[in-house]
Amino acid sequence: MKKVVLTIICVAVFLGTVFTTVAILRTGDNKMSQEKVEKVSEEEILDECTDEYEQMQHSDMVATNVQEEKTSPNCSFTIKTYYPKCGHITSQYQNLPQELVNLTRSEIQEKYQDYQIEKFASNEIILYQEHEGECGEHYLVKDKEGTITIYKVLEDGTEKEEEVTGITTEYLPETDIISMKNGLRVNGRQELNRLIEDFE
Repeated sequence: MKKVVLTIICVAVFLGTVFTTVAILRTGDNKMSQEKVEKVSEEEILDECTDEYEQMQHSDMVATNVQEEKTSPNCSFTIKTYYPKCGHITSQYQNLPQELVNLTRSEIQEKYQDYQIEKFASNEIILYQEHEGECGEHYLVKDKEGTITIYKVLEDGTEKEEEVTGITTEYLPETDIISMKNGLRVNGRQELNRLIEDFE
């Protein structure tokens, strides 16, 4: 009988130990699971906040980039004109007119509707257009009574005396003197000025 009681007590103690251990383990697992859930929730919140912040930063950058470029007061301003009849392009360089300062590309285009904008930057604008006829910058440099004289060649091919330079031909090389008798054709005022400087 004592053996039976002793066996029952041992079994009861064993079962009590097993149930207690299981209960402790379950409570520990629940605590760990709760900590994991809390940790994951914190990470998700941080991720959401970070994503929101990055989206705000990106939208600010996009808004800044969308802002159109405008002309500055020291912007250079060039008008190029192409003349199909003679195939020449003339360029007029000038300071930017005051009324064009701080304007966008579309505002400049609105003011110059007959022109194409070839280049637009805050410090440089180039406008382009085609114009009927000739450029009006065709010259003939000739010797007239021993002096270099400039003639403008008109659209109909006739020559109109434009300037007597005061540069004598007597000291020029023989080849230049011969060329001057026939006349040297020059296109554009810049090229003409260069040629005259060479003879001075």
